[in-house]
Amino acid sequence: MRRALLYVLALSACLHLVGQTTGPEKGHLIIAGGALADTSVYNKFIALAGGSKAHIVVIPTAGGYDVDQAAKERITAQWQRRGVGKVSILHTTDPKIADTEDFAAVLDEATGVYFPGGRQWRLADAYLGTKVEGKLHALLDRGGVIAGSSAGATIQGSYLARGDSKTNTIMMGDHEKGFAFIENVAIDQHTLARNRQFDMFEILKQYPDLLGLSIDENTAIWVHGNTFEVLGQSYVLVYDGTHWNQKEGRFVKNANGQERFHLLRKGARYHLLNRRVEGN
Repeated sequence: MRRALLYVLALSACLHLVGQTTGPEKGHLIIAGGALADTSVYNKFIALAGGSKAHIVVIPTAGGYDVDQAAKERITAQWQRRGVGKVSILHTTDPKIADTEDFAAVLDEATGVYFPGGRQWRLADAYLGTKVEGKLHALLDRGGVIAGSSAGATIQGSYLARGDSKTNTIMMGDHEKGFAFIENVAIDQHTLARNRQFDMFEILKQYPDLLGLSIDENTAIWVHGNTFEVLGQSYVLVYDGTHWNQKEGRFVKNANGQERFHLLRKGARYHLLNRRVEGN
């Protein structure tokens, strides 16, 4: 009986690693690979959040710096220059504070949330299992938009790639759980710029049911429902166990041990649930 109970608990803990890959039913995600400068990506996020009437909550916790009044004013000014009507800053490193209604309540008013870069494990330490995380999912449920770049991209997956608190070179570290805005996915960033295109296979060898997404700098995906579209200037790499066979003119399954992936550029679409490239 005890063994059966332990099995059920272990299975429950791993549910975010297996199963179907699905995006938010009502809301939107903008997931960027770092070094984001393309104004069209920011404009897409702001438009989805309500344009000049948007209320954006910025959560800079991944950065690991002191979010003092000067930092808050700097962040606010950045988003106001982009045309956002109202900007709020939400930051703590204490999950007990993040789990209070007073702290998290600003998310009830938000139309969009933005996670800048840094280290994704800091976001996990501060917000996983708290009211903040719950309200982020509630924002998506009411049709809002969540965006993030670099660490703010990876935290949106269910498996937390590069979540080690010692270094960002370890793919499977001491933090392995993300916010799961997309279920059953691992997300990496800075891909081609940092020669990371084969790193995702380390995770997929351990968790072969996961979908791998790896996004280059100044590039993003816009996720709505179970489909994403590539935005920005470079490429998104998709690791779904298949690749395009040029001789046969079709997608084929990777051979055992074959490290192949899809390279998608701006305008390409991919269906997460069906794991199928829809256009390029």
